[in-house]
Amino acid sequence: MAEDVKEESVASNDESDQAASDGSLSNTMLTEGSCLLRRMEICVAEAEKRSGKNAVSMQETYTVYLVETRPIDAIAEGHNPPPDSLWRRYSEFELLRNYLIVTYPYIVVPPLPEKRAEFVWHKLSADNMDPDFVERRRIGLENFLLRVASHPVLSNNEMLYHFLTKEHGWKEMVYETGFQTKADSRLRALSATFRVRSPHKRLVEMKHYSDGLQSHTSQLLRARTRVADRLYAVYKVHGNYGRVFSEWSAIEKEMGDGLQSAGHHMDAYAASVDDILEEEEHYADQLKEYLSYAEALRAVCRKHELSQFELEMASQDLISKKQQREELATGIVRTFSLKGMTNKLFGQEAPEQREAKLNLLEELIAEGEETVKEKTAECDEHAEKAWADIVRFKDQKDKDLQEALINYALMQISMCKK
Repeated sequence: MAEDVKEESVASNDESDQAASDGSLSNTMLTEGSCLLRRMEICVAEAEKRSGKNAVSMQETYTVYLVETRPIDAIAEGHNPPPDSLWRRYSEFELLRNYLIVTYPYIVVPPLPEKRAEFVWHKLSADNMDPDFVERRRIGLENFLLRVASHPVLSNNEMLYHFLTKEHGWKEMVYETGFQTKADSRLRALSATFRVRSPHKRLVEMKHYSDGLQSHTSQLLRARTRVADRLYAVYKVHGNYGRVFSEWSAIEKEMGDGLQSAGHHMDAYAASVDDILEEEEHYADQLKEYLSYAEALRAVCRKHELSQFELEMASQDLISKKQQREELATGIVRTFSLKGMTNKLFGQEAPEQREAKLNLLEELIAEGEETVKEKTAECDEHAEKAWADIVRFKDQKDKDLQEALINYALMQISMCKK
């Protein structure tokens, strides 16, 4: 799938990208309509286990990943320079993704590979330091970088470029942007989800779509895990037959060679399931990516609900202030209030006081109208951009899942033939 991202990016950006005369990535990465994957090759070449002290001076073992980049212009000119390389931890990939989510709330940001193994058949280790799991995560991290670097908007982000090229000081640069202060709390977003009165119809549909995507993908992965467990058990039973046939061959004179040969075939058959299920796991990882994409879709919808809720609150506040102005100007209180009762008991306010309050209300109403105008524009812009990116995502999803499921079926056919 990572190779598909590369090919798709090259094809889709063939006309929009023009290489700079000096071949400098830093001069061309922010060109309008350009794509970073057209400027450099990106790969996560290897993983390495390290030990060190964490923030609280406790000894820990962790994995780092070697990110390599190479300018494409230099390769096109016939040069083959060594790649620039740096090491990144998984937590740094998480920081990059969180920054992109906050900076581009209307974009379905590609997910990272799972932090802990889920939907695994019983032989596969769920230990995040297991070599097989680390290798699968390395492939997933490379796929994440290729997806981001091929995105028409995300690929032009300066922090992405620094992530790929600056080993030291990158995290400080991200924190200096202040993106954390812009992040919405989950409680606030949840509150908006339940209290918004007029949600955007398209994004409500997309929220239901993301729920369906997650539900169906989870069911498919659970079914695949059950089938893998049963298949593993069937194959390994033949390993027991192989042992029995080999022992039997030792006490049979005429049939000894045939029994020994049958035992070897049984052993080979039992051992072959490991490679089969590991290959299947590659396709399962592609499904897991879209399981995570479902949450990324919901995050875009939640952000719009929050914007819509803020707009509705601002509109309600403006209506309330206009009603106060009308009541103050006419002296007629339409709704029950403590202030209305006080006026009835102690008389109306002096003209000067009323005039001062009216002037203050006029200022507040003007500010409220401006706020409503800004919130409306923000809400409409978010919905428009989000829908455009969701359409792009759905096209990508259809292509990727169709390809993955066809390849999975071909693999099953090949296995059955063997």
